[in-house]
Amino acid sequence: MFKLVPAGEKIMSSIQSKLPTVARYLLGLAFFVFGLNGFLHFIPQPPMSGPPANFIGALVASGYLIPLLKGTEVLAGALLLANRYVPLSLALLAPVLVNIVAFHVFLEPAALALPLVLLAAELYLARSYRDAFAPMLHAQNTPHVSPPASGRGRVTATAS
Repeated sequence: MFKLVPAGEKIMSSIQSKLPTVARYLLGLAFFVFGLNGFLHFIPQPPMSGPPANFIGALVASGYLIPLLKGTEVLAGALLLANRYVPLSLALLAPVLVNIVAFHVFLEPAALALPLVLLAAELYLARSYRDAFAPMLHAQNTPHVSPPASGRGRVTATAS
């Protein structure tokens, strides 16, 4: 027989099924675009001074950190947009996003809104993909050791 479902439940169910996709696209697009901007400079940056400028200046002066960060952002953003390796992308972006939020909390609080939205999307997606992260959160694990495929390469101890 037919089961009547209230319209409100049907709408909420529809929203809940699409929300991870929306969050994934939001996070992926933001990191892909801002990561590319680190290489191509198509979004003008407002002038900075004081501690925020000193911090960014130190990252640039290192010679490797900005390209590493922006490359990670582009790669992880592209993977999120393509819906490939989403848990890996979230794990790669987590420390980057923590530092972006910390930078804005401590050095540039006026521009904190977007980092908080991105943090919310990251946390929501991490919860949505929690089954993929569960094995990483075990307190103790034992390594998986495979037996050799054949007798070749096997080391045997001999008594002398």
